[in-house]
Amino acid sequence: MFRKSQVSRYAVILAVAAGFLQIAEGREPAAESTNRNLVLWHRQPAGAFFEGMPIGNGHVGAMVLGSVPQERIALNHTWLWRTNKLKDRENPQTAHHLPEIRKLFFEGKIIEASELAISRLGVQQGMTSKYSPDPFQPVGDLLIDLAGHQDVDDYRRQLDLSTSIVSVSYRHGEVNYLREVFVSRANGVIVIRLSADKPSSITGRVTLSRIDDPECTITPWAQDNQIGFEGRFIEGVHFATAGTVLHRGGRLQPAQGAAAMGVQSADEVLILLAVTTNKQTDRPKQDCLAKLKKLDGKAEFPALQASHVAAHRELFDRVSLSLRGPSHHNLPTDERLARLRAGEQDPGLSILYFQFGRYLLISSSWAGGAPANLQGIWNEQLNPPWSSDLHHDCNIQMNYWAAENTNLSECAEPLFDYVESMLPAGRVAAKNLYGCRGIYIPLTGDPAAKCLKTEGPWSEWLGAGPWLAQHFWWRWEYTGDKQFLRDRAYPLYKELGQFYEDYLVKDPRPDSPHFGKLVPVPSQSPENFFVGGTQPVSLCIGATMDLELIHEVFAHLLEASEILGVDADKRAAWQHVLDNSPPLQIGKHGQLQEWLEDHDEAELNHRHISHLYAVFPGDQIVLERDPELARAADVSLRRRLDAGGTYWPAAIDWHGAVFARLGQGDRAYELLHGNFTSESCIGSNLFSLLRGDLFQLDGNFAGTALVAEMLLQSHHAVLKVLPALPAAWPAGSVRGLRARGGFEVDIAWEDRKLQEAVIRSHRGKTCQVRTDHPLSVRCGGKPVATKTQGDILLFDTRPGGIYVLRHSD
Repeated sequence: MFRKSQVSRYAVILAVAAGFLQIAEGREPAAESTNRNLVLWHRQPAGAFFEGMPIGNGHVGAMVLGSVPQERIALNHTWLWRTNKLKDRENPQTAHHLPEIRKLFFEGKIIEASELAISRLGVQQGMTSKYSPDPFQPVGDLLIDLAGHQDVDDYRRQLDLSTSIVSVSYRHGEVNYLREVFVSRANGVIVIRLSADKPSSITGRVTLSRIDDPECTITPWAQDNQIGFEGRFIEGVHFATAGTVLHRGGRLQPAQGAAAMGVQSADEVLILLAVTTNKQTDRPKQDCLAKLKKLDGKAEFPALQASHVAAHRELFDRVSLSLRGPSHHNLPTDERLARLRAGEQDPGLSILYFQFGRYLLISSSWAGGAPANLQGIWNEQLNPPWSSDLHHDCNIQMNYWAAENTNLSECAEPLFDYVESMLPAGRVAAKNLYGCRGIYIPLTGDPAAKCLKTEGPWSEWLGAGPWLAQHFWWRWEYTGDKQFLRDRAYPLYKELGQFYEDYLVKDPRPDSPHFGKLVPVPSQSPENFFVGGTQPVSLCIGATMDLELIHEVFAHLLEASEILGVDADKRAAWQHVLDNSPPLQIGKHGQLQEWLEDHDEAELNHRHISHLYAVFPGDQIVLERDPELARAADVSLRRRLDAGGTYWPAAIDWHGAVFARLGQGDRAYELLHGNFTSESCIGSNLFSLLRGDLFQLDGNFAGTALVAEMLLQSHHAVLKVLPALPAAWPAGSVRGLRARGGFEVDIAWEDRKLQEAVIRSHRGKTCQVRTDHPLSVRCGGKPVATKTQGDILLFDTRPGGIYVLRHSD
């Protein structure tokens, strides 16, 4: 039972000592130890796993449920994946079927051609359940039982985004209790402290366990002040977790035959927990024990906390956002959401949601780990939805949309490593499936990186490789790292170019307006279908997204070749592909066509808007340069929304980002706000939900990217400051956003007008700013020479220079 009452004096003192401040309802504190809009908190424990408080260091993840009398901390590791289902499967040789399939498409026999392609090109109808990627697995649970703590008062469970620390405080009888939990970025272990304001008050049991699994053998142990278990799956994947239990006062009692430790009458308990898989070492248990041994003599909570917080803040504090307006930060997060849904304003929730997405990326993706999956790094199920896999037709890309522009570039390293790990299998897949050079990457994957088609008819799609490559290009654009361009991005694009050079064919139909053009056949607009095509997905000649991705690949090849001064002899062939690709089409409704032919959409409100890739996240369609195509994209998007829109928060955020690129801030905000106001889209802990009870974090990451796009855009190296500012945010400021060209930008605005922009130049490039008002530029208090080209202001910069822009009228 959890009673709602004023926060006790001791709870406040404990909270301050732990680095956070308990805020009594309706009262402003005299001083705050953290930004008040960076804390999620609740008056009750989580009712389910997806309502918990997530923490992580990019490799190890934990979900704190905050239950009383038994706390459950669910454990994950980035590399704990099964490898059983796909271990014996390889891509068959199917390329010899392509001529017949293409002949049928060009003869207009769409159904027959599609069914042949789906059945012959390496994928079978109905194989989804059998051959989907191997699932991401839970490590287990740390359970903390405190006997008799059923009825408590002054309960508070909170996550401080700025420190990445979860705290649970409550009063039981006359004693105030506090739990603090974090996954150390500095030491690689999970740290849990249990404390109370009266001595000898902590009595209970600490246990490590795992969900029953007939395909995983668990071997528990307990010795002296340590507990742990080893796990081994039937295919040989093995892992371990081990914990050291330290105490002040009282005594410990290891259990027999279980990974458990009794605690009797302690003043304070400190638990250090390590997790390792055989991806890092052949001896996971010994590795866990070695990590714990390194902390011998150093396991003082204040020092562990300080080193962790410093490492976390080095990333998190790079960007801050402030929005003027009413904020209910003194209320629990679920109550804030309820008030927002009742019509109250709370700009602070937009800040919290924006920063929560950055927090989740920091916590779930770090160098040396696997990329963030559909659930980030948090999963409790043996068979999670979609296996918690790596979906390549927007989901994994959404996870990293905000990596570069919100100043978390390092967090994208696992994505780059993952893509490169697929290259050997991708070359075999390209050759066997399609008879092409280069690489083919399928719709879905897992860290085994086998490049197999696993999702039935949905798998007959070509665009995963170039869409993943976009993030390599972004890294170059934002950082200007020429070595990265030379060694990692350019080689990837060359192999993608080789694939398309071999795959594309000339349209042989003399009566077609695209006669002689180079088209991809078969082609698919991801997960969508049209009237007259196969279901649940339709194959065709030249889906628009494929054409956009092909354009991007060859445009980037040409640009990179010139920057690096290499492959001049290949540029003519690459330009030939661009010159002979069909142009983007405007259809009978004034919409941007989703397919080369103006097919009617069978599901007008379909969740994917793949054909709008050229607006966002791509940049082939630019509002000021391509007004007709931009209008057509706007028509397409409005038709989707007018037909009822989608239930999927990530897609809603994608819709909003397209509106942001089209300069429609109020429409973008309407969609962002719409996610908040739907209980089926946003959970009580701000997790992005599907239909209310399934969390999928692409929505959180995409929401962060949407907010960033509303405040700053920089495609084609032209900065647009406040390009889609909504009326709901009339005044505010943002610090630390990154822009292409090697710039870091701070912005302040009032009455929806720019007050000041501060641009820090890291590369010394010429800065280009699109503006409809005259701007003055100063550096070190002195005027900077500028020139204009149409509505673009240009000025030279030097590395390390700080440039202040203000309206000059």
